[in-house]
Amino acid sequence: MTGLDLTTIFKLGFWRAVFVCSIFLSSLFCSSYGLQAQDYKPLLDNTNEWHFTNCYFGCLTDVYYTDGDTLVNGDNYKILDGYHYISRSFLLREEVAAQRVYLRKLSNNGIGQEYLLYDFSLQEGDAFEMHNPIAPFPENAGSFIVDSIRLRLLEDGQSYRHYYFSPAPTNTISDNNCVWVEGVGSLSIINAPSGLPDINGVGHLSCFFKQGNLFYTNLDSISGCSPTLGSRPPSLVLRPQVIIDRPGQRLHLQSSVPFDQLALYNVNGQLLAEKFTGPQNRYSWPINLAQGVYFIAVNSSKSAQKSVLTLVW
Repeated sequence: MTGLDLTTIFKLGFWRAVFVCSIFLSSLFCSSYGLQAQDYKPLLDNTNEWHFTNCYFGCLTDVYYTDGDTLVNGDNYKILDGYHYISRSFLLREEVAAQRVYLRKLSNNGIGQEYLLYDFSLQEGDAFEMHNPIAPFPENAGSFIVDSIRLRLLEDGQSYRHYYFSPAPTNTISDNNCVWVEGVGSLSIINAPSGLPDINGVGHLSCFFKQGNLFYTNLDSISGCSPTLGSRPPSLVLRPQVIIDRPGQRLHLQSSVPFDQLALYNVNGQLLAEKFTGPQNRYSWPINLAQGVYFIAVNSSKSAQKSVLTLVW
């Protein structure tokens, strides 16, 4: 026994156990701390593009994206476009410090209601009231509980928080689980935080791009995906600005890229007025409108670009 008595051996065994436990607890604490202490990854970048796949009647991937910005009630929003957002009446904004993302749905009678879609400051065990505005899930989906938060690698090689929810025991409206990903949103469509990501049902998110760079993928039903948004330099992108002059009943438009055609629509997609301006960077359009929400399509034939602005009159 190399000169060690039985008492000494037991003492060594005890302190070895203490050492192992301390290492385990330290690792557990650091892992938990890492989940909470890492820097928040905003969901919205300057350019955002989601690819959404449904295989209910053969696999089909639709694309939606943010295109342009607008100001409502003093808050800056990004405008959703593509897929079933072509009305451009779905607006997203993010409070980065609070780690919250909101959606506002414009209506024909005004600026519409704003919903809290995501709260990435939630902790395990927290409850959250889910809202799915204009989605194939209940608009008021009831209370969900954060079952777990796990760090998982995404396409940029970094780990981001994945939030796993289940309906609260008192929830009599929804019975499906859902998943959020930090920097991405729901693995269902963006305006369905409680949506079940089901490739054979409503569908699920296949790819998400930020600034044209792949950030998230789930290629269980498609072979791959590529960004569809153009990669023109910012100075060559048609992003017109509009100034509303209500007293003078005019719209003043300007853009760094020349445009040659304007079209005004109501929220139902009805064409109200159209103007062929000829190539120019500035135009003052006399217009008489009732109070409401409208859309102005600005077309540049030379650069083969089109942009749609939201107008709250």
